[in-house]
Order: sequence, then structure tokens, then C-alpha cells
Amino acid sequence: MVIRAVLWDIDDTIFDYSGADRAGMRAHLEQEGLPGGYGDAEQALDAWRAITDVHWARFAAGETDFLGQRRDRVREFVSRPLDDAEADDWFARHAAHYEAAWALFPDVLPVLDLLADGFRHAVLSNSSIHNQERKLRALGVRDRFEAVVCAVELGVSKPAAGAFHAACDALALEPGEVAYVGDEPDIDAGGAVAAGLMGIWLDRGGRGGRPERVRISGLDQLPGLLAGDTRFGAPDTFG
Repeated sequence: MVIRAVLWDIDDTIFDYSGADRAGMRAHLEQEGLPGGYGDAEQALDAWRAITDVHWARFAAGETDFLGQRRDRVREFVSRPLDDAEADDWFARHAAHYEAAWALFPDVLPVLDLLADGFRHAVLSNSSIHNQERKLRALGVRDRFEAVVCAVELGVSKPAAGAFHAACDALALEPGEVAYVGDEPDIDAGGAVAAGLMGIWLDRGGRGGRPERVRISGLDQLPGLLAGDTRFGAPDTFG
């Protein structure tokens, strides 16, 4: 089956989420002060990322809602009890710094331009439509995507097949006609493959070690991969 569309993850795929989150938290800590229990800002930044990963996984598993995971991240990070309003206010102050650091990865616009004529494009994210629509508009790329499909509104998140199928339905395409590009080898690429899509792992950090995954290290390799170039771990045919 011919690949007709590219379905994109957002955070750490087209948008430098980790860089913005780290820069934003650094600025936030300079303003708020370092919470007790952390030796320095670097330790606090590493802890914030680890805490985020844990609570985001809880949200993806349906153990909490979107606001709940955010509030729990704040409470664990500051290591003191906060009511919902206090946690929301703390996060809002952090978010202002985080949003000031928003940026696309430099390879995003060139590859979207190269693929514009040959493929349709949409987004599937495990976040909320409110967050991701606003982010894409602020980054100037919302008009590049026919649809933005998000887990919060769907009620199902990657790697569940239902999330990928909902995005394919939004494009009115069969899963075998869609390639999914994301930065996680299992949640993104593995989930896509299990749902019948072509799953592509964007391994920007060069982690490697997953020969069963179709892998690229940068988006500059994506056009060749979609054209059937097998140098980047692609199968010889697409079915």
C-alpha cells in the first residue's frame, strides 16, 4: 500500500519540548528560588524531567486526568502540600517562562516544505487539543496540518491502536497508507506499527540499539525513507 500521509508527534519531534522545558524551568527557578532538597539547579532540572515522565505515564495509562498530572508534578517537585489553585498558579508562572522558549527544531520547516506536494500531513499527540493547537499556531505551522488529534479529547492515548486509528480516520485513510513519525521507539514507532501504520522512530539523541524499528536520526532523512531508500533502517517495501 502506498504511503499517502505523514502523521506527526509534536513534542521532541517537531517542537523542542525538552529544550524549552529546561530553559523555562531554569528561568522559573531563578525567579522563584530553588525548592528545598535540591543541591543546585541542574539537580532540580533533572528531577523535574524525571517527575514529568512518571506523571505523564500515569496520565497516559488513565490513572489521572490532564490537570491532575500537572498538579501532582508540581507538588512532588516542591515537596510540600499545595491545594489545586496553588499548584495551578505555580505551574502558570513556570509556563510563562517555558512558552518564551518555544522553538521548532531547525530541520522541521525544510522537510515540511520538501514533503508538502507529495504527502498529506496531520498530528497525533498524547496532550490536549487546547495545548497543541495553541503551540502549533505560536510556532507558525498549524496550517501545515489537516488535522490535530489529541489523546485528552479522544479518551485514548498512544500506544493504543485506537489513537492511531482515530488519526487515520481524520484523514479518511487506511492505516497502511499512513506513516507515523515520533521520538519514542515504543510509544510512537512501536504503537504505530502495531496499529498497522508505518512507524518511524526519530532518534535525535542517537540512542540506537533497536534494530527492529525503522529509525532516522534527523528529519532530513525522512524524504528518502518515504521514497523507498533503505539506508535508514527501512524495510525494502512498504507492503
